[in-house]
Amino acid sequence: MSAITMKNIVKQYGDGFPAVNDVSIDVADGEFMILVGPSGCGKSTLLRMIVGLEDITSGDMVIGERRVNDLAPRERNLAMVFQNYALYPHLTVYENIAFPLRLAKMPDGEVDKLVRDASSTLELDEHLERKPGNLSGGQRQRVAMGRAIVRQADAFLFDEPLSNLDAKLRGQMRTEIARLQKRLGITTVYVTHDQTEAMTLGDRVAVLKRGVLQQLATPRELYENPGNLFVAGFIGSPPMNFLPATVEGTSVKLPFGSVEIPADRAERAAGRGLLIAGIRPEHFEDASLAAEEERSGSTFSAKVETVEWLGNETYAYIPFEAPDEVREQLQQLEKDLDGDSLRTQLVVSLDGSSRIAEGEDAEIWVDGGRIHLFDPASGENLTVDRERAGRIPGAEVGAG
Repeated sequence: MSAITMKNIVKQYGDGFPAVNDVSIDVADGEFMILVGPSGCGKSTLLRMIVGLEDITSGDMVIGERRVNDLAPRERNLAMVFQNYALYPHLTVYENIAFPLRLAKMPDGEVDKLVRDASSTLELDEHLERKPGNLSGGQRQRVAMGRAIVRQADAFLFDEPLSNLDAKLRGQMRTEIARLQKRLGITTVYVTHDQTEAMTLGDRVAVLKRGVLQQLATPRELYENPGNLFVAGFIGSPPMNFLPATVEGTSVKLPFGSVEIPADRAERAAGRGLLIAGIRPEHFEDASLAAEEERSGSTFSAKVETVEWLGNETYAYIPFEAPDEVREQLQQLEKDLDGDSLRTQLVVSLDGSSRIAEGEDAEIWVDGGRIHLFDPASGENLTVDRERAGRIPGAEVGAG
């Protein structure tokens, strides 16, 4: 096993476009690191530079204690699992797993031991004589993982390995990959565009946008302390609500009324004029159902346009008007997030027992202590707790 250190990595193509722009990430020995972001953010390019499939324009790639910029992929001792599995259809499961060992001219006895150990770990023993065409998608993915395991590599690299599977199977495979990584304790870098995979698998998550590192932190830190509008909008499902806001004393004036927030948050945002308030849907509740300990929050009245009841929870949708400055920033953010809808409507997640109905005025409770305030021009989170927020590269906070 080895640590992986990326120092000021740049990948620039012939047209001068930087697909990866000055990214620095330290992956600790045995750590599970996630690279996440929308299409075109540079995450797969960065992974391919780690393994040696893409040349590095500038910067240093260090694996263990070796600078590997000029080493061929076969000299880096890394194992990669691809999105399309890359299995040989004419070979059995056994021979697909054994393939890298055959290339290394390993003795048959040792090959057999390593293959059977891997197949046992991945529950493939009964499929060893079958060919990939006779396997399910999940089984084929396990074969690809088995081929990576037997190599006894210094690190695993995964390039969106679950994107070809259906939703149920993706959930099962996430659990298997997490369990396997913990059992082996091997350094792992995992690329995905799915923020659910990022939040459930990673020890830490690096969020990328247009080739630039936006924030590097644990999943909880990203959720609770997003460094800018982009991270706040990308992490969380449904996405964070963004509303026009102004701060007066310790109150935030929103389209629906004023909400009290902690004094330290108000101080950081004081005197800045028009801001963007970010509030997650789950930080609201039907005021009639808010627990006694929650009553320190604020309530407001608003007309509900649409209600979706899902049994255990209810989503209520409340439209609002936003000034052009805020609307333009949200439209740009929507493009950056691959079209995720950030329309000017408030989405609130309520307990499933709520009786709030469409077309009615409803009393909604909101946790003022969870409100984030963003600068509309830069996107910077003015209220973030920087001691807890992981690494927010100074030059990139709110970039774009």
